[in-house]
This record gives sequence, structure tokens and C-alpha cells, in this order.
Amino acid sequence: MTDWIPKTKLGKMVLNGEITTMSQALATKLPLREPEIVDILLPELKDEVIDLNMVQRMTDSGRRVRFAATCAIGNGDGFIGVGRAKGREVGPTIRKAIDNAKLNMIEIKRGCGSWECGCGTAHSLPITVVGKTGSVEVTLRSAPRGIGLAVGDVTKSILSLAGVKDSWGFVRGHTKTTVNYALATFDALKRTAELRMSDEQMKRLKIVSGPTQVHVVGAEMPAEGAPGREA
Repeated sequence: MTDWIPKTKLGKMVLNGEITTMSQALATKLPLREPEIVDILLPELKDEVIDLNMVQRMTDSGRRVRFAATCAIGNGDGFIGVGRAKGREVGPTIRKAIDNAKLNMIEIKRGCGSWECGCGTAHSLPITVVGKTGSVEVTLRSAPRGIGLAVGDVTKSILSLAGVKDSWGFVRGHTKTTVNYALATFDALKRTAELRMSDEQMKRLKIVSGPTQVHVVGAEMPAEGAPGREA
């Protein structure tokens, strides 16, 4: 990573130490065009291949094979990204999809929006959100603590990477189209990011935007067993 030479204003600010967290980077509203920015600010990212398809096409020179990959990445604590890519080989295509997911990184809001719970911790969603892509419509609702992720497998993978522990989910449409299913879930989580609330409302409703454990570039990591720094 020391050989990385940033080409964008945001990248130069990260490399110079002016921006030390992912929340600060997204708050600048500058376009995120270099995956190395995410690698520096969120080193604990996890990734998962949501869908991998092989597409064959007959041409005059013979059969040509290409692959289409859809990947999701997240730190399990408030940040999530979904990306797609196409290529001739599986490995490079997946790596490209992961890089594209980094460029689509968003910060979601979490809370305890279920009237059945009221624990005040950021274990679920603060409100009911609906996302749609193609024919697939995903509805995510807050759930009380201990319910888990009562959603489909694709949605469960994305919510786990985003750090949502409890949620009820409903889906309509052609869910066999895994790509649309994943993008509809990502669109629903975007709705939480677009939620506009005052600091007083956020504090009163116990809503957390982004991570509960903040990773600061250049800061020493807490010792094992020691509490992390709260957002």
C-alpha cells in the first residue's frame, strides 16, 4: 500500500492523514474512485461472492466465454458495498467486482426500531425500508433482539456484512434473479443512509450512523479484551 500514488483529491487527503475514518471520507461528499482508500480506512473488511455466472456467446471465431460476478463487502459494523464486474477469467473478475463494491461503499443507520424490544442498542434497523431493483422488491423491518435475520439467504449475507443482527424481511418478485435480489437489498439499506434526522433525534431514539467501534488510521489498536473507542 506504500507504493500507492493517489490521483483524486479524496485519495490525497487520506494519504496525507487529513481523513482518518471512513465516516469522514463519506461526509466530504467527494467521489470515491480509488479502492485503496477503503483498504486504508477499513482494513477489517470481509467479502462474499453473491453470484457468479458464466455467459457463452458464439462468434465467427468460435465460442467465447465470459464471467459475471456480484460481490458484497462490509466490516460487520455499519459499512456495506455491493459491486458487479465482467471478465474472461474467474479470479480477476471477482477481484474487480470487490473493487467496484468498495467504490459503492455506504454508511448505514442502525437502531432498535421495534416496539417489542426497546433495548436502545444498534442491533436492528431504525425504520422500515423498501428497496427495489427490476422486479424484485425487498422490505426490511425492525425486529426485537434475539430474533436473528428472518430473511432470505442473499439478504442475510448482505445484512450480516453490514452489521445488522436482527431483522424481518419480505420479498416480492422474481427472487431467482440473484443479482436483482442483492441490489434490491442494497437499495433498501441505502434508504437508512438517506434518513435525515437531527442529533437530538438520533440521541433520543438511540440511532447509530456507521460503526460503533471506530478504526482510526495511525492510531494504536486496543489491546485484546479492552473496549474499543465508541462512535
